Order: sequence, then C-alpha cells, then structure tokens
Amino acid sequence: MEALVNLLTNLVVAIPNAGYALVNLGDWLNWSDRQALMRFVYYGASFELLYFFIAVILVLTGIGLWRRSVMWRTVRVLEFVGNWVGRFFAWAGLIMVVQQVMIVFLQRIFRVSEISIGPFGYAFTRDLGWYGEELKLYNAMVVCLCCGYTFIQGGHVRVDLFYAGASHRAKKIVDMAGSILFMLPALFLIWLYAWFFMWRHLIVPKPSASDTLERLVMKARAMRWNVETIGFSPSGFDGYFIFKILLVAFSGLLILQAVAFFYRSLLEFREGPQSVNRFADPDRLDQVVSGNAD
Repeated sequence: MEALVNLLTNLVVAIPNAGYALVNLGDWLNWSDRQALMRFVYYGASFELLYFFIAVILVLTGIGLWRRSVMWRTVRVLEFVGNWVGRFFAWAGLIMVVQQVMIVFLQRIFRVSEISIGPFGYAFTRDLGWYGEELKLYNAMVVCLCCGYTFIQGGHVRVDLFYAGASHRAKKIVDMAGSILFMLPALFLIWLYAWFFMWRHLIVPKPSASDTLERLVMKARAMRWNVETIGFSPSGFDGYFIFKILLVAFSGLLILQAVAFFYRSLLEFREGPQSVNRFADPDRLDQVVSGNAD
C-alpha cells in the first residue's frame, strides 16, 4: 500500500515538477554554471524523469482512448521521426563503403599515408589509420539510429511459431504486452546505463548512477570537461565519446517507437483487422517502381 501511495504521489507531482523545470531552464540548461550541468546529469536518468514519462503516457493514453484521432496522430508523429532518422543515417552505410574503397586505393596504389580535407581554408589532416578506424562510427550510426526505423518497417528477425497462427486480437494483445513488459523496461535500463556511461567520458569527477542530487552538486565544485579522445593506436580514431552519445540516442529513439508500437497495437485491437498498417509509411520496392512509373 505504501508503494502504491508513493507511486501515485510521484505521478501526481511529476507534471508540476516538469512545469517548474520548464519555467526555470537556467537551473539545468545553463551549462556555464557547473551546478546546473550536474542537475542536468542527475535528472537525465532520474526517477523524476521516469515518473514524468509515465504520467505523460497515461494522460496521452487517456486522451487517445477518448479521441482515437489523437492517438493515431501520436503514432504518425513518432513513426515519422523514426522513419526519417533511419532513412537519413542509412546513408552512413554508403559513406562507409565509399571511404573504405578510397582508403584501399590511396594506401595500396598511390601510397598515401594521410588525407587532408580543407574546403573552407582550414585543413583537417589525419592518418589513413584514423580514417580506417572511423569506419566503426558509420557502422555504429547505422546500428543505433536505424534500429527504430527497421523496427517500424518490420525488418527485424521474428520467431513466429505461435504468433503467426494466432488471431488478430491475440496478436495485438501479445504486441501490447511485449511493448509494455519487455521493450520499455529493457530500454529504460539501457538508457540509465548509457546516460551515465556517456557523462563519465565527458566530465570529471565522474558521475555515478548511485549519486544523489546533493552529491552531484557538491562534485560541481571540481567539475571540468574531460572529453574522451583516446584512440586504440597513436594515430587512430580519437572520437570514441561519440559512440556513448549514439547509445543514448539509440535507447531514446526506441523508447519512442515502443510507445508508438503500443498505441498502434491498441488501436488495431479496437478497430479490427481493417486498421492494420493504417497510416504506415513502408519502404517497399513495388511502391518505388509504381511511383516512378506514374
């Protein structure tokens, strides 16, 4: 009973707390103030943020059950974000292939040891080994930022031994349960880990998930930026902190798609088989061919 009361209390105060945070942006977005930065670090993976997220979802779900058009609009917006982020960063795969071919030609045929890029008068010069290790970054972009897009498009591998033969309503129940009981809890844990993992490679003293707000504010006295620029080799790629940022982006985008998947499954459950893939934006070859023919 105490746990239930505590949950309800935190959900009730989540919206006013968020309103206070929006009114006082300088308390956590003014990063010239080291205490404000530490508050941002704390609240970025805090119970307060989790309760706010749950409160928003509950309110949005209640409105969506009253007016389905609102829920469909939410699904369309969230899937639009996932689709176009994935479509944009999918080009990183092409860049990765082109850069690999360029490295092979420059190294094996022209015997070049470094590449300088300076279209605006400032030369950016790095060893070929740096560009070779940078290929991992493009691969990480595809994996982290296109995962939600692949999920929306139905491109992930599925084991449908029982699901494929189930009825429409049974499938939607499984989808809703999967998004709430499996996707969101797992993604919240990834976000919690990734958030502090990222900041531990950007600032010192290193923040910890177990630190209270008061302790982080105290650490702000000695806080300074210490962005990780250590490579695996002396002339290798030195931007590995970007991988930590991509991990946060990965979990954030998939949290949004888990919500969209739950809403879509709920709406398709209520409206029947005729609503399956309603407002979907699939990338299929037959659509591309017919569109070009028109």
